[in-house]
Amino acid sequence: MSKELPFAITLDPGTSLANETGSWRTEKPVYVDRLPPCNNACPAGENIQAWLFHAEEGDYEQAWQVLMADNPLPGVMGRVCYHPCETACNRAQLDEAVGIHAIERFLGRRAWEQKWKPRFDAEPSGKRVLVVGAGPSGLSAAYHLTRLGHTVTIREAGPMAGGMMRFGIPKYRLPRDVLDYEIQRILDMGVTLELNTKVEDIEAAFTSEGFDAVFVAVGAHLAKRINIPGYAAGKILDAVSVLRDIETGAEPPQLGRRVVVYGGGNTAMDVARTAKRLGVEESMIVYRRSRKEMPAHDFEATEAEEEGVMIHWLRTIKQIDETGFQVEKMAIDEHGRPQPTGEFETIEADTLILALGQDVDTSFLGEVPGVEIARDGVVEVDGHMMTGRAGLFAGGDMVPAERTVTVAVGHGKKAARNIDAWLSGGKYRPGEKHELAAFDKLNTWYYTDAPQTQQPQLELVRRQSGFDEVLQGLTEDNALYEARRCLSCGNCFECDNCYGICPDNAVTKLGPGKRFAFNYDYCKGCGMCAAECPCGAITMVPEAV
Repeated sequence: MSKELPFAITLDPGTSLANETGSWRTEKPVYVDRLPPCNNACPAGENIQAWLFHAEEGDYEQAWQVLMADNPLPGVMGRVCYHPCETACNRAQLDEAVGIHAIERFLGRRAWEQKWKPRFDAEPSGKRVLVVGAGPSGLSAAYHLTRLGHTVTIREAGPMAGGMMRFGIPKYRLPRDVLDYEIQRILDMGVTLELNTKVEDIEAAFTSEGFDAVFVAVGAHLAKRINIPGYAAGKILDAVSVLRDIETGAEPPQLGRRVVVYGGGNTAMDVARTAKRLGVEESMIVYRRSRKEMPAHDFEATEAEEEGVMIHWLRTIKQIDETGFQVEKMAIDEHGRPQPTGEFETIEADTLILALGQDVDTSFLGEVPGVEIARDGVVEVDGHMMTGRAGLFAGGDMVPAERTVTVAVGHGKKAARNIDAWLSGGKYRPGEKHELAAFDKLNTWYYTDAPQTQQPQLELVRRQSGFDEVLQGLTEDNALYEARRCLSCGNCFECDNCYGICPDNAVTKLGPGKRFAFNYDYCKGCGMCAAECPCGAITMVPEAV
């Protein structure tokens, strides 16, 4: 009687290796690292999936350290970033996106409570870099340059650091103790901050002061104006000045009982909500497009309406007469542009606040040889963020880009890497990006439904009457739950699925943190491992001839 052949999988893994089957293959599995969509969408270039991996293990300090390698302001960013990472999150197609910004905010608070310090041990380079502007881009550049071993001085024209984080974002969205703490942590690394110091001579910074490179990151603080008949008849303010006066402790503006805010961006929402908190009876927004076309994020409009702000969509102000504002109704055409209808109405208000966007003051760069200012007032830079003047770099609101805190922080990191390479006589070359980990590459059968944890909000009556923070943040328990909702798109998290599913025991475990390897002598290329990999970290490729 012939010896009985073994089953493919037995309690003795060695029995299935009695016969080599690799010669049967026409294709073979390989492990891959795909680019998670959250990482790909982050303007600050965070390795989100990497720090989420540590957070879901409960190792919050390591998660924070990985996060801090890219972003020095997690407590700020977890509050004010509009989280494009969550818009891109594959989990949103399964149930709801992972609450990445809420976990980031939790890590920022945990770092404060535990007094964690960022790790860096770069040797001093002997190079000196001047950063002009203490907003998010300047602070980010200073942080990353310091981590690279350079000596950094920040010069800020205003009385406080923070830029538009401080003067453009109200306290109910960003508490000042959080902002102050994260700024101080950067300064504690050895960065020098000089306040009330306006830089007007860039060339002198290179020549007489001996700086080796300069990074300019002045925020958009100049309010845009508009011509309206009867403009001088009523009381007109601009949103940036109103928010700045409140921040600096100046005498609160006398807004009257009824206020009209003209504009549809996030600043318009912020100043309208601020007006309610200052005690006005009616705070109204007039915007010439519909809600669908507004530049503000939808949740900002929703929160404003919850607090009693009335939004007049499809309206434009045509004339001002003392306390009467004549507005014309608009209609959106097939191209998405507002068109006048010839229908008018009057809105009564005591004050008009303009929130039509901001410009950057680039006048101090006008005499710098090689620097080009574009028609829209921004500075032209090359792919390495350098202007036409060698050694002079620019970022944040000063260059063509979306004007958000997250984009500015990303510019600071990118500029620091390019400045570091330039100071060494080279050019920074970012690594190649992996293929995107698309939703169709996942095996979602292995993931259970787990809706996103919502951050609790302050009671509505307190939101309308004070500047306490609206969102209250996650606790340790629900931060851990939220981190564990991550699907680890495109990257092996050692679930052992491939190891257990392989009919030929051709998968070898390499040890914790080292993932797996294929033993191609016994793999017959059936593709079960690739089909059953939850996160899409295995692909089948043709067998080499």
